[in-house]
Amino acid sequence: MKITAKHVLSVLGILLLAGAGLMAFLPIPQDEVLPEEKWGAGSSSVEPAYSGLQRAFPASNEPAENPTTPAKIELGRLLFFDPVLSKNNDLSCATCHNPDLGFSDGLQVAQGNGESLTRNTMSLWNVVYSTKFFWDGRAETLEAQMLVPLTAENEMAGDPETIVEELKSIPAYVEMFERAFGAKDAITFENVQYAIAAFQRSLVTNNSPFDRYAAGQFNALTAQQRRGLDLFRSANTRCFECHAAPTFGLDAFFVTGSPDLPGQPHDLGRAGVAADGEDGAFKSPTLRNIVLSAPYMHNGAFATLEEVLDFYAQGGGRPDGVTNVHRHVTGFEMNDQDKEDMIAFLYALTDESSLPEFPESVPSGLPVVERAANPTREIARVVNVPATEAGEVSASQPKTVRVGRNESIQEAVDRAGPGDTIEVPYGIYKEDVVIDYNDITLLGIPNEAGEWPIIEGEGFRSDGVIASGNNFEMAFFQVKNFTSNGVLVEGVTNVYLHDLYIENTGVYGVYPVRCTDVLMERIEGTLVNDAAIYAGKSENVIIRDSVVYGNVIGIEVENTVNSEIYNNHAYDNTVGIFVDLLPQLPSKVSLYTKVHNNITENNNGENFGTPGTAVALIPPGTGMLILGADHVEVYDNVIRGNKSVGLAVFNLTIGFSKDEIDVGPNPEHIYAHGNTYENNGFDADKFVRDLLGGGFDIVWDGSGMNNRFDEQVSSSFPPVLPASSWPEPLYNFYWRVLNFVISMVG
Repeated sequence: MKITAKHVLSVLGILLLAGAGLMAFLPIPQDEVLPEEKWGAGSSSVEPAYSGLQRAFPASNEPAENPTTPAKIELGRLLFFDPVLSKNNDLSCATCHNPDLGFSDGLQVAQGNGESLTRNTMSLWNVVYSTKFFWDGRAETLEAQMLVPLTAENEMAGDPETIVEELKSIPAYVEMFERAFGAKDAITFENVQYAIAAFQRSLVTNNSPFDRYAAGQFNALTAQQRRGLDLFRSANTRCFECHAAPTFGLDAFFVTGSPDLPGQPHDLGRAGVAADGEDGAFKSPTLRNIVLSAPYMHNGAFATLEEVLDFYAQGGGRPDGVTNVHRHVTGFEMNDQDKEDMIAFLYALTDESSLPEFPESVPSGLPVVERAANPTREIARVVNVPATEAGEVSASQPKTVRVGRNESIQEAVDRAGPGDTIEVPYGIYKEDVVIDYNDITLLGIPNEAGEWPIIEGEGFRSDGVIASGNNFEMAFFQVKNFTSNGVLVEGVTNVYLHDLYIENTGVYGVYPVRCTDVLMERIEGTLVNDAAIYAGKSENVIIRDSVVYGNVIGIEVENTVNSEIYNNHAYDNTVGIFVDLLPQLPSKVSLYTKVHNNITENNNGENFGTPGTAVALIPPGTGMLILGADHVEVYDNVIRGNKSVGLAVFNLTIGFSKDEIDVGPNPEHIYAHGNTYENNGFDADKFVRDLLGGGFDIVWDGSGMNNRFDEQVSSSFPPVLPASSWPEPLYNFYWRVLNFVISMVG
């Protein structure tokens, strides 16, 4: 048969139709849907508890195949101290993990089998709660971690078969293995790992002065240590972001920019063992017993805690040109008194009540590592409040405590207790206030003119109010001129913040973080260099009936589940309302947000966010921004006069590199409908012009599945937006064509 042009066109048409059908009916790639237990949002406080600082420790990492028993712990203890496991019978686990030195060795980098290693020895305290081991996290169980130091040629260099043979030749070990594992011929290399891991899981520290303070013994910390705790958890230093209670560490990896040691090659850290790891990212180690285990950082670069604080105060490695330093490491101001207070608090994390006994001898007869002098231990005894026998803290009947003449708010707080209402008559209170009790109500009493009392930071204090107690209410105050936050509420269940005026308070105005069941209403916030009203890593949040203006962000809900933002007025900010999912945070989701009946207008203010922070990247002129969040419904809002864009929906890659994104980056299941758009995109910021050619009422970057826009707008990018009436095949086809065009143009 003769092939004609008509035949060719027919075949091409069939192929095009088939391709279109394939594009229409193949599902769109979507982000991983995390199970609820991995979300990480919400309060971490214990219920019931005396204070909101009490937190539940994570689950033990004990595997089912290696249950911990006293016999196994005792066997592991002796093996831990016995050099018989090393090739030359000269090194034991305790050589590098000396209990007297915080289970470290006091050296900049560890010394192995005749050579220096490249990293500092990590502490073993509370490893029972870890899920990632080594500075780079390359092992996921204690048993697996054991293989490296026992067998690596540059460490103990032991040979599994030789180790087993030597142990079998020692009658005491034969008996102990049989007792620990309940069987004959129990000496195997695997059981060596199991026994030492069982011993390490017994190294628990949870009765420090801080723990006693959190449990309600409010004299367990000195005044200086309490000031240090306030600095530690402030948004100024942000220490608590990576070193949160109760472990004061995370099984996550962060780039701080710690300098490489002279003469040593650059250490890739997590990037050296994981395809998605960042260059120079290392695990966030526990700070418990931290004063006992100098020097510090992954390579022991800093000899003292003072040096560590100086490093973070300068912004980590940023001044040295490290470009991927984590956004929480931005630098801060810290005077000598602040530094002393912070270090005093770190001493309050000291607890060696379960310190294991050094054996006088081990079954092999080989020398046991010598005890090590650690002068810091004696300093801790002097600095810390001694532990006392304390029964249960008795509850008292709720009462009203009023700030007296010439008395500070903090003095009244210290006279109060759980369940009390603290009344503050009108006045100017030049102080910061810390509340760690549960069930506290803090109320301002206005003067005859109706003016609320003022908590004044004078431009140098960090936080106006820090509250960690559950069931916290605060109302009828003006909070002004702080460098970090106006009101910080951390780890709390049941938060009610209302009738507040916040001005020039640094990073955030009102700042509930890791909280559950939050209501914020009738708040006025201005001149804040991040978000005036912010909820982060929380769940069940309502923000309503508030006014925000002259900030970088008016209202922000970050990495939060179940939030509702309505009846607010946001104007003259850089961005009015921001719903986002950011990477490298404990909460890995931003889900189920409703934004409705708000007015967000004329948000054209210059971005005065701190350079180097994520917020500093936001272009001026944005009415509402959805970044990486899922299941967001935006409806019945008035969005007008925003010079760059009215409503923007973007993927995380607009502001973050793929290497640092550890969450689902795409905005998915966004539904915008019934909003009113007027005069948006009339003079777009240069960043938006360069990216899109101009401004619009709505901008969607084409990412994510099931994003629908039932809107009447004068302009949008792309020019056609998918509506809820579109069938799924049409959406899928359009999505693929749109993303192909965007990729070709980009």
